[in-house]
Amino acid sequence: MPTVSSPDRRSLVGVTLDEDSLGRGTPDQEHERAVAIYDLIERNRFSVPEHDGGPYLVHLALVERRLVLEVKEAGGAAVVTHHLSLSPFRRIIKDYELICESYYAAIRTATPSQIEAIDMGRRGLHDEAAVILAERLANKVEIDFDTARRLFTLIFALHWKG
Repeated sequence: MPTVSSPDRRSLVGVTLDEDSLGRGTPDQEHERAVAIYDLIERNRFSVPEHDGGPYLVHLALVERRLVLEVKEAGGAAVVTHHLSLSPFRRIIKDYELICESYYAAIRTATPSQIEAIDMGRRGLHDEAAVILAERLANKVEIDFDTARRLFTLIFALHWKG
């Protein structure tokens, strides 16, 4: 009989986005959001320094132009809530939105080499945002690079409201 392993204590087992912060996106955006949540839950490194709990649930929201990152234990007990300024992300979010629009238009009409060039730029901005996010969360939560990338996708999703 196969055994089911329990989740790593230093991981996320659930991610939600605040409905009041979130608007309906295009089908491409909705798909990217769903994939980011799925990928994030499937593979991540996430822990709260000096907290002996975990695994964790995270709820993301935008409140007064700040990112609110609410962390709970998997059972629902509150751990910590962080409020982060989005100022360091403003340029990246604006540029990322433009390049994503170009990418989605390109995948319908452009050549593979054009799509690849746009996607390289998109990945570069995404990587830059992940580094900034990890730096902003340092000493608050511990995440790896891939987790930071997927979290940025969800932070960006909160801006689709318009």
